[in-house]
Amino acid sequence: MKKLDSKDQQIIRALQRNGRMTNQDLAAEVNLSPSPCLRRLKLLEESGVITGYSANIDAEAYGLPVTVFVHVRLNSHTEATVKQFEADISRVDQVLECFVMTGASDYLLRVVVADLTDYETFVRRKLHPIGGIASIDSSFVYGIVKKTNVFPVTR
Repeated sequence: MKKLDSKDQQIIRALQRNGRMTNQDLAAEVNLSPSPCLRRLKLLEESGVITGYSANIDAEAYGLPVTVFVHVRLNSHTEATVKQFEADISRVDQVLECFVMTGASDYLLRVVVADLTDYETFVRRKLHPIGGIASIDSSFVYGIVKKTNVFPVTR
């Protein structure tokens, strides 16, 4: 993967703010002519720097107003246990993100559900059956101070 220059980063940040902008608008925003801008964009996509495009959706409007951060600790760290947990958790729709962590937890999950009853069902029917879990610690989100998908400028 090539090292990104500041123009590549400008293109990425502009698309993170508005992934539906036309190449013409993108080129104007990053101060390039349309052809070189499109070439850079295609290279970013082909090299895997840009991994895809999606819409940002209001979870509450969609019907999933409750976000829960779930710390999971495994009861062992054998290769089989880790692979099984990661394979199983990747198939659970309510889990939007799963991070491998340092510290007291092995994993941090970002989960969305409709309500507390839905969360209980998630834990009982989706998490517990995975097995190999020593502990589950849940933190419910009751407000959002900042949420962005735009990366900071790097040097």
